[in-house]
Amino acid sequence: MNLRAIKDATVSAVKDLYCNRTFSIAAGLAYYFLLSLFPLLIFMAAALSYVPIPNLFNEILNLMARVVPLDAMGVVRRIVDGVLHPPRSGLLSFGIIATIWAASGGFAAMIDALNMAYDVPETRPYWRTRPLAVGLTFLVGGLVVIGLATTLLGPRFGDWLARHGSVGPLFVTLWPIMRWGVVIVSIVLAVELLYFLAPNVKQGFICTLPGAVLGVTVWVAASLGLGIYLRDFANYNATYGTLGGVIGLMLWFYTSAVAILIGGEINSELLKAAGKKLPVKKPDPIAEAKAEQKAKAVAEIEQKFEPPAEAA
Repeated sequence: MNLRAIKDATVSAVKDLYCNRTFSIAAGLAYYFLLSLFPLLIFMAAALSYVPIPNLFNEILNLMARVVPLDAMGVVRRIVDGVLHPPRSGLLSFGIIATIWAASGGFAAMIDALNMAYDVPETRPYWRTRPLAVGLTFLVGGLVVIGLATTLLGPRFGDWLARHGSVGPLFVTLWPIMRWGVVIVSIVLAVELLYFLAPNVKQGFICTLPGAVLGVTVWVAASLGLGIYLRDFANYNATYGTLGGVIGLMLWFYTSAVAILIGGEINSELLKAAGKKLPVKKPDPIAEAKAEQKAKAVAEIEQKFEPPAEAA
């Protein structure tokens, strides 16, 4: 694909951001993300308690604080602490199904949003899309946890392995760089899996990489910019009182949703620019028949009003 095709795809993606009501959809996704966040964190806290790493969940919250605005992270910590303290042993046993179901609600909404970004209808039945949302909850959440947990090992983890005779000096030298490489790869791979599995489109896995890289880049930049804005310029606590942190959290969810949808729009337009069709994963024969009849009717009308060819 040449540079002109990439430019045309980018211009088309920007137009689609408005035509597909991307920013309105992102506002709806922010609402679903808020409803899904705390069930997801509660399940993670219960599940990670069985991992033999001390304070792993608290360290993950500390790492989240690097991208989540300060006031918003304060709200998250207060609610999670209120639910988890004192510890409840039944969180992972009796309430696991309801917790996972609620946590997957954000991914279910993301499936619909990405279908709109790719301009395809949803023809898969509910009994396939909802388990898909649950699976994405585990896949994406697991990859993000792996990436964040890697940072907990610290830059001296290579030295520790070398002292125990597990690795050589080359690994010790490269580990500080490899550590952040694992973080970046795991997060980009999580978003790429979201683009590959969620929309009702048959596409190659590698075709989702450009949008994943762009989406993650926009998300990190927007998160850092929003954090600076809320810390140094905005004062939502003065306007909204105790709801200021919640407003900041909703803004972060909104910018995150916009970043993910931008990546989806880019992937869709790049596929179209490459001359590739976007076939759905489960075709709807009725919709296909209607589309075929519509195309035939348009062709007949164009042929009827086509000006006669000039005589040679």
